[in-house]
Amino acid sequence: MAREGQGPAWTDPNCPVARTVDLVGDRWSLLIIRDAMDGARSFTDFQQRTGIARNILTERLRKLTAHGLLTQVDAPSGRRRLYALTEAGKDLFPVVVTLRQWGERHAFEAGETHSVLVDGDGARVPDLLPVAANGSPLTSDTTSVRRHA
Repeated sequence: MAREGQGPAWTDPNCPVARTVDLVGDRWSLLIIRDAMDGARSFTDFQQRTGIARNILTERLRKLTAHGLLTQVDAPSGRRRLYALTEAGKDLFPVVVTLRQWGERHAFEAGETHSVLVDGDGARVPDLLPVAANGSPLTSDTTSVRRHA
């Protein structure tokens, strides 16, 4: 996606959603971010958790690191490098939670078993819903995009 000596070639340079999808919209990148949020740190961790092919994992980790979502740090042993989320990577947490919650509602049959996200006390994380400044719920019917010239 990146051109030599330049930043990424944006699908739609003026749209924040398009830019985000260009960075993390493929299946593997989001699963790598999800697993990093769940404690994966090494190449082996990511490969075992996702089942991703080594060459694809190498490319995705390189891309996520180049775009500032992951960073490499020395392992305590000093023998290898590990991956850690950056602040930008951590900022994807509500995105991952919202995707998870959508999946819980729409990607499983009624009664089908799936994992559940819980807080530090073991309580299920409540649904994330956008709200207006006054606290009222927002939907695609009650919002619009303001385009700048």
